[in-house]
Amino acid sequence: MRHPSADLRPLAFADLPGWRDARLAPTFRAFRRAAPRRLADPPKTRALGIDGAALTAAARAALARPADVDETAARAFFEAHFTPLAVEPVGSTPFLTGYFEPESNGTRRSDDPRFAVPLLKRPDDLVDVDAANRPEGWDPAVAFARATPSGLVPFFDRGEIEDGALAGRGLELVRLADPVEAFFVHVQGSARIRLVEGGALRVAYAAKAGHPYTSIGRLAIERGLIAAEAMTLDRLRDWLQAHPLEARALMRENRSYVFFAEQSGLDDDLGAIAAAGVQLTPGISLAVDRTLHTFGVPIFLDADLPLGPDGAIEPFRRLMLAEDTGSAIVGPARGDVFVGLGVEAGRRAGRIRHAPRAFVVLAPNGEGTS
Repeated sequence: MRHPSADLRPLAFADLPGWRDARLAPTFRAFRRAAPRRLADPPKTRALGIDGAALTAAARAALARPADVDETAARAFFEAHFTPLAVEPVGSTPFLTGYFEPESNGTRRSDDPRFAVPLLKRPDDLVDVDAANRPEGWDPAVAFARATPSGLVPFFDRGEIEDGALAGRGLELVRLADPVEAFFVHVQGSARIRLVEGGALRVAYAAKAGHPYTSIGRLAIERGLIAAEAMTLDRLRDWLQAHPLEARALMRENRSYVFFAEQSGLDDDLGAIAAAGVQLTPGISLAVDRTLHTFGVPIFLDADLPLGPDGAIEPFRRLMLAEDTGSAIVGPARGDVFVGLGVEAGRRAGRIRHAPRAFVVLAPNGEGTS
């Protein structure tokens, strides 16, 4: 099968390096856990043509099996219900990064001067933009705008919002102490907040202001602030906190601004409910380009990643699930590995900037691809 952005080349499971040794039972459990969602709301078939309706048949078959299967049964399930398709990009390079769910201290109160950086709820004048309402001449990539009596206009950007464009509207969901910490919550798209008044709050992406995402890590490398070979999330955070005035200006160059919603009733061992409508599973969930990949499909990665002790490189041959997306995740073989929750997960995620040897989509059998 061919798409303008990639060739999808059929393989046999025997052709996948590391497939016979990969642990598949954790992926089966995550796939089965998401199955009720897939049946209730079948995923849309995206541009690479992996059939969302066919995926529901595999979800139904997973529910017919016990959750706690062994490795032999998990491997038999995936081999019976899927066909591997190697994704070979046209005009781009396979690339992996990592992301995580930060943990921060914060408060819902507005009278604590230690916590002055709000995470905001979605404003009521922020509207989705699509082909039906997009103003003439607007970039098709713009997905959000501000509704006014005279029509849609671009929404405020990061700098305007930080300068008070939305002040006084009661949008503050929770407040954090550190603007750098808050910025990385925006980048990661979710967080677990320990409230100083007691209890905890989990927040996740609800919408964004509609401006393009700009990687400030890339800007820092281009400007010689941090060497490319030394760039990690920790290194970038340390530089920002050591240079607060320069950091404020640099962070504002990412005009994209994220709004959040509270999520309750979540499994504490899993991440937030993400774009595919299910909680993220550490080490299993993968963010992908949602315009190309159908949510819920398994994706086998063969890579060497710095996930060992102190960043040691280790083989990473893992069957992931396409369960999230992100503004920077663009391309048919571009993936963002959800590493987990908390500080250590952040360190590990921030080290991943690596090209996989293989990026293989498992298309559900039956109708297969459209």
